[in-house]
Amino acid sequence: MMLRFRSHPKNVTPAAPSPAHDDRDATTGLCTEDDEVRGLSDLYSPEPTSQSQVRDVADILLELEKITDEQYGRLRRELMGRPGMDPGTWLLKEGLVGSDDVLHAKAKLSGLEFRHISPQEVDRRALEKLDLEFIQRSNIVPVAIEDDELLVATSEPANIFALEDVKRQTGMEVRVVICSPDDIMAVCDSLHEETVDCNLDDIISDMTEVEVVQDQEDDSEDLEKMAGQSPVIKFVNYLISNAVREGASDIHIEPKEKQTRIRYRIDGVLFDAMQAPLKMHPAIVSRIKIMANLDISERRLPQDGKVSAIVGSRAIDLRISTLPTNRGEKTVIRVLDSKSIARGLEHVGMEPDVCQAFAEQVALPHGILLVTGPTGSGKSTTLYSALCEMDGDKLNISTVEDPVEYELDFCNQVHVNDKVGLTFAAALRSLLRQDPDVIMIGEIRDNETARIAVQAALTGHLVLSTLHTNDAATSVTRLVNIGIDPYLIAASLNAAVAQRLVRKICPKCREIYQVPDNQRRYLERAGVNVKELVHGAGCDACRGSGYVGRVGIFEMIVIDDRFREIINQDSSVASMRRAFHESGRDTLFDDGIKKVAKGITTIEEVLRVTEVYGRSEDEVFVENLE
Repeated sequence: MMLRFRSHPKNVTPAAPSPAHDDRDATTGLCTEDDEVRGLSDLYSPEPTSQSQVRDVADILLELEKITDEQYGRLRRELMGRPGMDPGTWLLKEGLVGSDDVLHAKAKLSGLEFRHISPQEVDRRALEKLDLEFIQRSNIVPVAIEDDELLVATSEPANIFALEDVKRQTGMEVRVVICSPDDIMAVCDSLHEETVDCNLDDIISDMTEVEVVQDQEDDSEDLEKMAGQSPVIKFVNYLISNAVREGASDIHIEPKEKQTRIRYRIDGVLFDAMQAPLKMHPAIVSRIKIMANLDISERRLPQDGKVSAIVGSRAIDLRISTLPTNRGEKTVIRVLDSKSIARGLEHVGMEPDVCQAFAEQVALPHGILLVTGPTGSGKSTTLYSALCEMDGDKLNISTVEDPVEYELDFCNQVHVNDKVGLTFAAALRSLLRQDPDVIMIGEIRDNETARIAVQAALTGHLVLSTLHTNDAATSVTRLVNIGIDPYLIAASLNAAVAQRLVRKICPKCREIYQVPDNQRRYLERAGVNVKELVHGAGCDACRGSGYVGRVGIFEMIVIDDRFREIINQDSSVASMRRAFHESGRDTLFDDGIKKVAKGITTIEEVLRVTEVYGRSEDEVFVENLE
C-alpha cells in the first residue's frame, strides 16, 4: 500500500441554526446573554461522534491485547505530564512490550504491512537504486522491484521526507513496508561485507611479494612505508572486519617460529583464524601501531593505544596492546562493541527476582553497589547497562575508568592516567567537588580509592564499582583486607553481585543427549529432569563447539540490618558465606543450574566457570559449613 496524502474538505457550509433554539427577546428581537453563550458553545463544541483522543500506537496495542487496560491507563496518565512523548517509547522503556510489537502497531496504524527482512531476500537490482550511505542515514532499504514499483522497508514510516527523497532519486513509484531496525542493520552489514570482502589467499600472495627488512633495528622508515602499502592495509582491515563479523572479543597476533599465528577469542574461547607469512609480521604490527598513533620504532617496550573504526554500520572501539616476546612483538586487539551494553539489564541473563533486586539497588540515592568476578566475566558490561537505565538528563553521572571502555553521551567519563598523577583517588577527589549524583569507579584497587568511595557513599552519592573476588559474600572480606573498617562497610555497602559468563547452546544443532554419570548427581540434587536436557552437537554455525553467544549467571547479596550486624561482629570469609547461605538466595551454581534446566546452557559450562579444584564452589561451601 502506498502512502498517500488527503487534504481536508473545502467549502463546507455550516448548518443553519435550528428554530427550536432561536430564543430571541420577543420585544427587541435580539439574542439574550444566555443565548450568546450557548451559541458560542455550540460553535466550538465537538461533534458527538468525534474522539477527544487521537488514535495512536497505544490504542492498537490495547486492541491486540499486548497491553492491559491498567497499563493503558497508566500510560495515559504519564503522557499527560509529558506532552510530545511517543507512547511506544514509554512502553518500551517500561518493558511492557517488545520492539516488534510497537512496529507492528505503527504499521497497522499507518495501514502498512509489517514483516521481517533478511539480507537473502533483498533483490540486488533494487539495492543498486540507492547507495549504502543513504540507506544507513535514512533507515530505508530497497527490497525488490515489483511491477515498476520499488518495494522499500523502513523502521521510520513517519519520515515522509525521506520516502519522497527515495521516489525522487529512483524515479519510481514507492511501496512501503515496515521492518525492524535490526533488519536494516543486517542488510547494511551484508552490503559492507561485500564491499570489503576479498580473497584472503590473494592478499597474502600480494604480501609475500613485498620486500621486508627485519635485521636492521632502526628501519622505522622502511616499516612505515611497508605498513602503508595496499596488501598490508587490506590484510589488517580484513582481520578486524572478519573478527567483528565472527563476534570475536579479541584478536591475538602472535609471531611463531615459521609463521604468524592469528587467533580470535569467541565466546571466551580462542580459535585459530588464519596464518600469515612470518616476514610480514613487522609490517602488520607497524600498520596497527600507525592506526593507534603508537611509536613504530619502539619495539623493546610494551605500548597501548586506541582506535575508533566503523565496521559495517556499527561504531567499534579497538584497544591495542603490544608486548615484546622472544620472536617479535605480540599484538592483541580488543574489540569493544557498544551494541552489547545497549540491550538493558533484562538481556544480561539475570533471573527476574535478581533483576528486580538489582534495579532497586540502582535506583537508590546513595550507597555502594559492587559487581565482582574475575577478568572477562562481564562486570563492566553489567555496570554500563545499569548506567543506561538511569535518567542522564536529571542526574549528574560521572565515571572514573582505566581505560574508558565505552563512550556514553549522557555521562562524564574520566580516563585515569598514572603517568601524570591522575590516579583513581585523585580523580575521585576532584569529582566529588563536581556535584555528582552517581559515580562509577572502574575498579577498587587500593585503600585510598576504597576510602574515598566509602566517604562518597556516606555523603549522599551512589557509587558503582567492580571488585575482584570469587563470590559476592567475600566482597566484604576483600574490603576489610584493603583496609576499610567493618563499621564503615556496614554503613555504606548496599549490595554485591558476583557473576560469570557461560556459553549458550547453539540453536541450530541442539539435541537431547545422555548426561554423563559424573554430572548426573549435580542435576539430580537440584531436581532437574536429566531426560530432557539438551546440548549442542556441533555444526558449522558454532564451529563445531556446540555453543553460540554467552549469558551471565549471578548471585546477589543485599546488605540488610542482619548482614550489617554480622559484618560488625565477624567479617571473615566463613562468616559471610554462612550468612549468605542462610539468606536463601541462589549461588552462582544454583543460577547456572536454572539455566541448564531451561535449555540455555549445559552443566559442563556451569561446572567450568564455578568449579574449584575439581569440585564446584557450592560443594566446597557446603563442606565448609559442615
